[in-house]
Amino acid sequence: QVQLVESGGGLVQVGGSLRLSCAASGRTSSSYAKAWFRQAPGKEREYVAAINWRSDQTFYADSVKDRFTISSDSAKNTVYLQMNNLKLEDTAVYYCAAGAWGIVHRSPRYWGQGTQVTVSS
Repeated sequence: QVQLVESGGGLVQVGGSLRLSCAASGRTSSSYAKAWFRQAPGKEREYVAAINWRSDQTFYADSVKDRFTISSDSAKNTVYLQMNNLKLEDTAVYYCAAGAWGIVHRSPRYWGQGTQVTVSS
C-alpha cells in the first residue's frame, strides 16, 4: 500500500508561484512513478505532469509546459510541483498520484487527498 499526502496549496495572485509537495510512504512507494493531476470546479480531472521513479524522465501537459516543473527528492520520498506564472485557469484541487511508468498519466494506482490551489486576480 502507498500513501500520498499533498501540501502547499493556497491562494495566490495571477502571475505568482506556489510549490506543492507530495510525501509518499509505504514499503514500495519509491518504486512507483508519480504524477500530478488537477480538477477544476465542474470539470473532469486532468493530468498535469509525471516523473519516473529514477527522476530522469518528466512529462507535462501542454497547458502547463514551461510554467510548471515536477521534481523528486528520493531521500525524502517526496515529489514537488513548482508552479510559476500562475493563471486563473490553474485554479483547481491538485492531486498527487502514483503508478506504473507509462500509464500513471492515465491510470494511477494510488491517489492523495488533494490540495486546493486558488489563483485570484
